[in-house]
Amino acid sequence: MMIDTNAMVSITEANQNFSKIARLVDEHGSAVILKNNVPRYLVIDFSEVNAEIEASDEDVMAISKRLIMKNREAYEVLAK
Repeated sequence: MMIDTNAMVSITEANQNFSKIARLVDEHGSAVILKNNVPRYLVIDFSEVNAEIEASDEDVMAISKRLIMKNREAYEVLAK
């Protein structure tokens, strides 16, 4: 995930003006809230959550395929 430096705000500013955070998320897709000048919180559009979950499912499928290929002989024995 690429983070736009224009979408970074301090926790104090976020606390005082949350509508600004919402606008940043609408414009940039995410906003990073800094605490003590260190990125601490990430606010993203809720629709982006599904995209992250789907990517995880793809990772699981890739791992499954790799394990099946690695253990093909054992699966063939079990299938008998």
